[in-house]
Amino acid sequence: MTVKAEAKDSRFDLLKWLVVAALVVVGVVGNQFFSGEPILYRVLGLLALAAVAAFVGLQTAKGQAFFGLAKEARVEIRKVVWPTRQETTQTTLIVVAVVLVMALLLWGLDSLLGWLVSMIVG
Repeated sequence: MTVKAEAKDSRFDLLKWLVVAALVVVGVVGNQFFSGEPILYRVLGLLALAAVAAFVGLQTAKGQAFFGLAKEARVEIRKVVWPTRQETTQTTLIVVAVVLVMALLLWGLDSLLGWLVSMIVG
């Protein structure tokens, strides 16, 4: 996997991140200010602000790098061979059995050591 890391920061990246931060602040303050309004309108407003903030954030160099990473992660997830329902069930049962056996062993060891200490201490 080759990744081309280009340090091509735009001089407006800082300004764009400040706009994103301002949009987040406007969303938080606006949500508090309009607390008397129905929740549906506030959620729709926050979603709209989040979409605009994400769009502005993706225009920066770090935003584009993040978007590229997300696309590569999606490609890698498609390559994963997921277990079947039977394999998942069998593996889960094996894990549960091992946990139960270990719990019984530790309980027995704890009981034995507790009995020995009580015999010594009196």
